[in-house]
Amino acid sequence: MKFVFLNLIIMMLLGANPPSFILEYHEALTPEKELEFISKYENDSDVDVQAYVISFKMKQAKYERLPWNKVKVFNRYKNQLDELISKHDKNVHLRYVRLVIQENIPSFLNYNSDIEQDKALLMKAMKHQDETDYLDDFIVKNTSI
Repeated sequence: MKFVFLNLIIMMLLGANPPSFILEYHEALTPEKELEFISKYENDSDVDVQAYVISFKMKQAKYERLPWNKVKVFNRYKNQLDELISKHDKNVHLRYVRLVIQENIPSFLNYNSDIEQDKALLMKAMKHQDETDYLDDFIVKNTSI
């Protein structure tokens, strides 16, 4: 808890504000807002941004009517996320998004094998000051870390 408070003070002093896409992602609380986010950012080539776009695309499976369509949509984007992580395995945004997904989806989807690995990478990233410090509070708030 001391670390989070100290980190918050450092961020305020340094002016480390989250990028707008991070704020928009966490404020998108309806299916319509999720689709707006996807539409706005899906052609962005930034890997960090793509993590959040893919996350919302995975979440769209929830709104499919047929169970097999739910699984099909989820798996398509799960594979995209995992492929991005294999190419950018130290990317904090990708690992954060995957951890949030893995901790919040039904266990029958069998997408939970990387939880400990993602937690370890995120905890390590939170221990040192870098350009992604603005993400630390989101990690603490939205995951089991």
